[in-house]
Amino acid sequence: MVATPEQVWAGARTDAVAFSRDELSKILGLYGRFVAAGEWRDYAIDHRKDAAIFSVFRRAAETPLYRIEKRPALATRQGAFAVVSMTGVILKRGRDLAQVLRLFDRQRLRLADPG
Repeated sequence: MVATPEQVWAGARTDAVAFSRDELSKILGLYGRFVAAGEWRDYAIDHRKDAAIFSVFRRAAETPLYRIEKRPALATRQGAFAVVSMTGVILKRGRDLAQVLRLFDRQRLRLADPG
């Protein structure tokens, strides 16, 4: 039996943290640029009770290269957004997602400059 859209929404978790449409648009724009450059190949989105996580993979069978996290509990302290490396090191943290994603601008420039 196939669930109707109303049934799916009725069973959706309301206590989970999620990315807004604008935040997801910024993240997917960045993701698309790196896919076009051949650096990233897959992604996953996790909605947990305390965080929303966008994980980026080079190959689907690997651990994520980066995790872009939204943790609203940290919004008043260090900022709700963070980029975390595959080793668990926080590379950048802040209150503004666009500012945090600028971390990848330097990598994009290296990809565009072959020598």
